[in-house]
Amino acid sequence: MLLQSTPGSYEEDTVMSIMSALLPAVTWLWSLQALLVSVVLIITTVLWRRSSTAGLPPGPRGLPLVGNLFSLNKDMPLVYQERSKKFGDVFTYYVLGKPWIILNGFSAIREALVANADVFSSRPAQPLAFLPDQSARGLLHEPYTPRFKELKKFTMSALRDFGVGKKSMEGKILEEAQALSDRKLRKHIREEIAKHKETFDPNDIRDYMDAFLLEAKKREGDENSTFTEEQHVEMVRQLFLAGTDTTATTLHWAVLFMILHPDIQQKVQQEIDSVLGPNQVPSMEHRSQMPYTEATLSEITRMAATAPLAPFHSTSSDVFFRGYRIPEATAVVVNIWSVLYDPQLWPEPYKFDPTRFLDDSGKFTRREEIIMFSMGRRLCPGERLAKAELFLIFSLLLQRFTFKPPEGSPVPSAKGVFGFVRSPAPFQLVAEPRN
Repeated sequence: MLLQSTPGSYEEDTVMSIMSALLPAVTWLWSLQALLVSVVLIITTVLWRRSSTAGLPPGPRGLPLVGNLFSLNKDMPLVYQERSKKFGDVFTYYVLGKPWIILNGFSAIREALVANADVFSSRPAQPLAFLPDQSARGLLHEPYTPRFKELKKFTMSALRDFGVGKKSMEGKILEEAQALSDRKLRKHIREEIAKHKETFDPNDIRDYMDAFLLEAKKREGDENSTFTEEQHVEMVRQLFLAGTDTTATTLHWAVLFMILHPDIQQKVQQEIDSVLGPNQVPSMEHRSQMPYTEATLSEITRMAATAPLAPFHSTSSDVFFRGYRIPEATAVVVNIWSVLYDPQLWPEPYKFDPTRFLDDSGKFTRREEIIMFSMGRRLCPGERLAKAELFLIFSLLLQRFTFKPPEGSPVPSAKGVFGFVRSPAPFQLVAEPRN
């Protein structure tokens, strides 16, 4: 049986043949078009990046798109300090296309945070997932705005009135504090605020919570008031965590350094015994009489470097800094470690030596390079309170105990573990009661 093609089927076969012949060419044109679009996008991206980063400080090369992201790790304070030897005290890292300005060394950090405080004192925007209530950032996350200035002024005043040097505060410092998770802490703070509201008397302001409630009451009816309920919770939470976390970690370091340096521990105890005796509880009035103890605490603070990197700063406007153009809203990393372990400031920086803080007559000498609490407009408002806590608790511990390693155990390491808070590696100890 013979099959004959119809005119319709012949035309279809012809069209299909033509399409089959043209398909490679069309595919090639599509590929060429995609390639051209990709090239244009790459060129545009490169040109945009060059224009947007022109004038920024130099820095290490990164990968396309991600920049230096994969080089970030826990040891960045050390890495930044090492990088500064090649690129200088001010250099740039790129992370996901965004520049980070890295500040190293006391001179550069002071010039930025003090001499140019109006520009370098802001904070980067926080994601909603990290900070759901953008109206209650506390001091830590609040950009450098009139709201920040208002909260800072109030907090400094309240801590001055109810903090350092007050007998009630000294008693609280010497009490044992219970560790709380963040959720439990917020719940606990809300409960405390509720109790304060029930017993609030505007003529008897007892503490920071009362002071905040009084300020909030003065501003009732003001829709733009900074002193809201959520702001109250966040402020108390930040003050609590800033004090307990770094102070507790510094005390861990203090005990470790006393174990590693029994001769220094003995000198501190001799001074404590001569001023306090075996039974008198230390107070802030004794501080000026104990220069060697103060010097030892300063050296502990320096070597502990519990906050090796300050929380991110951000520029609030374009600025020319040390010959470089830094745009508005650029993230700024302050490497505190680079100051505390600068061999130009501290000969043999890894050597524990309290005499760095004593003059020839044995008097305690403060060093402005101890910037554990940052500097400038973002100086931690709890600095004086934290230092008071350290002095009182450290003096009390060494008055009552001598710290030693367990017999036969290895010598603990002073290397430390980097993180948001730098901690000592776990170690064992024996607290031997004195008299």
